[in-house]
Amino acid sequence: MLKLIKMRLTIGLLATVGTIFPALAYAQDKLSSGDTAWMLTATALVLFMTIPGLSLFYAGMVRSKNVLSVLMQCFAITALMTILWVIYGYSIAFGGEGAYWGGLSKMFLNGVTVDSMSGSIPETVFMVFQMTFAIITPALIVGAFAERMKFSAMLIFMAIWLTVIYAPITHWVWGAGGWLGNKGILDFAGGTVVHINAGIAGLVAAIMLGKRKGYPTTAMPPHNLGYTIIGASMLWVGWFGFNAGSELAADGTAGMAMAVTQIATAMAALAWMFSEWMIHGKPSVLGIASGAVAGLVAITPASGSVGPMGALAIGAAAGVGCLLASTKLKRLIGYDDALDVFGVHAVGGIIGAILTGVFCSTSFGGTGFGGDITSIGGQLGVQFTGVMVTIVYSGSVTWVILKVLDSIMGLRVSEEAETEGLDIAEHDERGYIL
Repeated sequence: MLKLIKMRLTIGLLATVGTIFPALAYAQDKLSSGDTAWMLTATALVLFMTIPGLSLFYAGMVRSKNVLSVLMQCFAITALMTILWVIYGYSIAFGGEGAYWGGLSKMFLNGVTVDSMSGSIPETVFMVFQMTFAIITPALIVGAFAERMKFSAMLIFMAIWLTVIYAPITHWVWGAGGWLGNKGILDFAGGTVVHINAGIAGLVAAIMLGKRKGYPTTAMPPHNLGYTIIGASMLWVGWFGFNAGSELAADGTAGMAMAVTQIATAMAALAWMFSEWMIHGKPSVLGIASGAVAGLVAITPASGSVGPMGALAIGAAAGVGCLLASTKLKRLIGYDDALDVFGVHAVGGIIGAILTGVFCSTSFGGTGFGGDITSIGGQLGVQFTGVMVTIVYSGSVTWVILKVLDSIMGLRVSEEAETEGLDIAEHDERGYIL
């Protein structure tokens, strides 16, 4: 009898709490401490990818007179994108249910409180997790115009790029009501949103700024490949947060996303290494590091939809495809993408996005098609649509942004500054010992 009385009192108390504090009752019903703990970890891992991972990866590949400029650009982008995401970026991407943008209802994180939820995790955690994506995506573009863009122009370009390109495309694919998401596109962690988007913008920027002084006749070897392999290693580890974290839960899909990320990355690293070995006679540190990043890029859109066999195929295709794009295609067209942002991120993203449409099929061990799609052909059609829309929109709007900025303030440093190096010319500091 005493137990029954206690149980009734407990039920009555909980009902009263739920009536007086509905937000608390909702949080108690919905919040998963396990999912939240994982997402806090994943968020830190993705931020770790930019600072210090991507920063070191890029800094090792430029000449010693420009190492601080690349580190500064990545660090400043991290700070700038954080503030812009809080002011309006998060709202445009995730604030509402429009087909093309989320509106401005969540400007300055209006309504994002201690009690607001996104599935089984606090909305604050979801917001910061997505913020880390908004940080690394524009930071990727830095590698394309390294060693020759004004720091001031870079900051303004990145701010506008986040506003009119990254945030809207994010909503199209991942936002509630986004038109590409409604079509059934499979982009689990950012093949279109992040990598094709940044890679195409990087190509446009590299072409519009022009080639570095002396390119391609003057040798411009990386100044410290030790930095590059350390940065690539950090990217590899951080990418588990990027891909497995995109499930927004600690469950079986997150586990498979982690597994296929590791498999595809290893396969791509080996595919690039052995291909380069056959072509040039020796395998290189830069090659295997670039191959690993290519595999990470390509598995990103597929990581929640394919199984181990699909991961092997995607990794192999990315390793070979990105090597050819970064060497033969680059020489054929003649653009100066300093750190191969287009060859690795755009091409790797395209390979991954398209092959997701094949290997998501349950016939290949995948989880199935998106939305109401019932065939590989149907899924490939939607994947191709997403790829082409991202290429056209990102490329054309990036061109307009850079064209306007060039006419107003100029994009490129002077020849004297380029010769001296951006560390001194732009920041009055020296990143190496003479």
